[in-house]
Amino acid sequence: MSPDEAKPTPEAPAVDPAAGVDDANDLRGYHFKRLMRKPLTLILIGAFALIAGGVLGGVIGPAVGGAAFVVALLLGVVVVFAIANSKAADTFFEIYARQHSLVLGGRSPLPAATPLLRKGDDRYAERTLSGAIAEGIEGTLALYTYEEETTDSEGNRDTSYYHYTLGLVQVPECVGHVPELYCQRKFGLRALEKFEDVFRRSKERVKLESEVLDEKYEIFAGKGQDEVWLRQLFAPTFIVWLTDAAPKKFAFELVNGTLCCYVNGHKEDAAELDSICSAAASVAKRLRDESGETGSV
Repeated sequence: MSPDEAKPTPEAPAVDPAAGVDDANDLRGYHFKRLMRKPLTLILIGAFALIAGGVLGGVIGPAVGGAAFVVALLLGVVVVFAIANSKAADTFFEIYARQHSLVLGGRSPLPAATPLLRKGDDRYAERTLSGAIAEGIEGTLALYTYEEETTDSEGNRDTSYYHYTLGLVQVPECVGHVPELYCQRKFGLRALEKFEDVFRRSKERVKLESEVLDEKYEIFAGKGQDEVWLRQLFAPTFIVWLTDAAPKKFAFELVNGTLCCYVNGHKEDAAELDSICSAAASVAKRLRDESGETGSV
């Protein structure tokens, strides 16, 4: 191999994917060391520390100036660590996309097809991975965020951020059978279920003969949907998968053929991303099988 062939390129970071990159944290130290070895980094941190120490030392005193110098050095290292953390995530997703033959995208909007994708005052995917997320299943894996703005009595505005990792798959085969279906994680008191159901205008609770499923999930469908078909969809094997094998805090929404499977938080771990892809594919395949059709979207 020639020296030129050995040099890393922007498309292929100087990290061997075969070396066991399992999550973004595996690359943080690599990028931190790389940045700290750069002369420009050391010059900028040193200059910042000297200016801070010199200014405060001249205004207040040598002791304060010395302390400011040390604090500025530490702050500079923290900034470099934060940059390394961001670059580590970028590199991890580049490697993950390449290993799984997916197309990596940056911040972008997602179709407002389900309730989760319509929440908040602003919403977007911070990263997307598109393509075959599982065998025979085309879709999109996304790190999704929605924002909610609030204003207190004094006019101060605050923004809350809600993060999810989700898998999107189009399943048009099932629209005629189930236009709407929501499988949500259970929260709240069971005693209030009947009271809450009175105020649901467009959805109704789906009750199945599984105590374990009922303890973990609340299932809703649009009113007037075929109850027999829904019971067939939630076959015993599918119920066991939902209760025992689905990712932690997994849920899904289906509206007019758009399936949105999700878990809380932005996942930056290969195993967790794989599990979300697998879960979205499992639900999509179950819907297709019960609709009597299979194949790619």
